[in-house]
Amino acid sequence: MGKTSRDWTQIYAIYGVDDWQTPLFLLIHAIGFSVLSVLFLLYFEPTCYFLQHFLPGPASARFAAGFTGSVTALSAVCLFFAATNFLYSAVSLHWEMSQRIVSSVPDWSSVKQALDLGCGRGILLNTVALQLKKSGSSGRVVGLNPTRTQAENRALNPTRTLRTAGLEGVQEYVTCRSGDPRTLPFGDSYFDVVVSAAFLHTVGKEFGPKSAAAAAERMRVLGEVVRVLKPGGVAVVWDIVHVPEYVQRLNELKMEEIRVSESATAFMVSSHIVSFRKPRQHFVGSAEVRLDWRFNNLC
Repeated sequence: MGKTSRDWTQIYAIYGVDDWQTPLFLLIHAIGFSVLSVLFLLYFEPTCYFLQHFLPGPASARFAAGFTGSVTALSAVCLFFAATNFLYSAVSLHWEMSQRIVSSVPDWSSVKQALDLGCGRGILLNTVALQLKKSGSSGRVVGLNPTRTQAENRALNPTRTLRTAGLEGVQEYVTCRSGDPRTLPFGDSYFDVVVSAAFLHTVGKEFGPKSAAAAAERMRVLGEVVRVLKPGGVAVVWDIVHVPEYVQRLNELKMEEIRVSESATAFMVSSHIVSFRKPRQHFVGSAEVRLDWRFNNLC
């Protein structure tokens, strides 16, 4: 698999961060709150004197000034932690989880076609390609990013993703394209392996992450993953928050070898890796029944 551990600066130098605006926003506000807390400390007495004009007595003024300064300092600490956790999750943890996802697939030498759903800048995509290269496979991995706004498509330009593959020395193993994850542009039973990292929870977010419509969209994508997976094929998904929904749906679809990893904190919430195998065949009595992997009966 190439290097199984890297310094975060090496990973960042190649891949950067998909949603860099979020940690920047958190960092700017953390610095602002830090400055305010220092000012409260340096000018505590003048602040107390000023507050005495609005509060009954010096004791209440000192309490208000001290409480406000403490809350400001605590907010700065929380914002710094949030920015650090986001960067860690998007870079180091993403890399670590990509190694674990690849390790969840028992045999890469026989893989001819793999799909990375929501490949972003290519951390998991290239990890899969490195494993194909290491195993001597002639297979290829397709990275699919959802069709989004023009600005988002520029940020996740396939050329940039292919550039990272070139830096990793696996460009000949990688193909990138855009498409709708709810109606994947591939035929039934096309891929030996499907992987995804911190993407599925973003589907349907325009409806609100806790809405029934968003849940329906996520389940539709999961149904598409099952549809394009070959019988006997393996899928591995790392995602946050909604993993119990995925497990329930996979059980309903009669998937085999469903496994859920221990929890890991990512982007300030709980995350898990879910892996499963699509059954080679499904029997009811003595007759084979073809299951409908699609999830079209949703509002």
